[in-house]
Amino acid sequence: MGNCLHRAESRLQNIESWTIDGSEYDWNSWNETFNYTDDDVNSAAPCHSCVLLDSSSLPFFALFSALGMLGGGTLLFGLLKPLGCWHLCPGRTILAQMAGGSTLFSIVLPILAPGLNPTPGTTLCWLGHGLWYASAFAQALLLCVHACLGPKLHQSWILKLSLALWGVALLMALPVTLASDVSSGLCTLSFSPKVWVWSVIHIVVCIAVFFILPLGLVGGWVVWWVRGGGPRPQATVLWIWFLFWWLHAVAMGFDALVRSDALVITECFAQQTLDFLLDSAKILGVLHCLATPLLLVLFCHHVTRTPTLNLL
Repeated sequence: MGNCLHRAESRLQNIESWTIDGSEYDWNSWNETFNYTDDDVNSAAPCHSCVLLDSSSLPFFALFSALGMLGGGTLLFGLLKPLGCWHLCPGRTILAQMAGGSTLFSIVLPILAPGLNPTPGTTLCWLGHGLWYASAFAQALLLCVHACLGPKLHQSWILKLSLALWGVALLMALPVTLASDVSSGLCTLSFSPKVWVWSVIHIVVCIAVFFILPLGLVGGWVVWWVRGGGPRPQATVLWIWFLFWWLHAVAMGFDALVRSDALVITECFAQQTLDFLLDSAKILGVLHCLATPLLLVLFCHHVTRTPTLNLL
């Protein structure tokens, strides 16, 4: 998967002469005039990064899209139609919505897959990017509600709260929808002058949801542990979900600093590392659509076999 390229090497020393506008130029005389060496030309060569996600990664997207839909759909059916002890899982309604969000993510995944033929149009790209991030934002918000309220959430408030959370997630996904564009056959986040404001807002939202929010959960749990009492977020295996998106927020933040010239990269290796992190972050985001059902199953399996359900 992917195509790793190295920085272009100069081969001008193998060229004895060339022709421009009908006039022939000799390499040796040109080199003596300007005193250029092959190392000088190599240092000015373009910096090529290791591309992890290109047209060859389409099977990867298709595989995890299918597995994500199968896993999320099966879990969603199990939570909505209780089988065995599934109905004992605390916060089952919230967990079912997380499974639904993961399934929705898997459904729109092929739209954003590189190498798709035919290439999706701009409207489809807007829809794909919007639903991609809306489902991820909704899962993050639902996870936080489950961690902070959990089974204490009154049943009469679940529907209203769920509608509010999904509405907020859709609003947070609006900037990336407006800033999406098709470039080189791929649905990408555009930084053109017309939409750069929406791109910046989207990056800020990603940092807030995928980076600051989990830090707040961990910080709240640490404060409770130090003080030894009071309300606390419930630390569960579901918190692993944020590991699949934490790198996404960090990489996008650094990329935004580089694009705005607030952070100047002068070394080719640094740029290659940033490009590698951006692709790796997207791969982790894809993997989450299969990891989410597994985390939900592990959580329900654990709590339904714990004598006191409120231990978590």
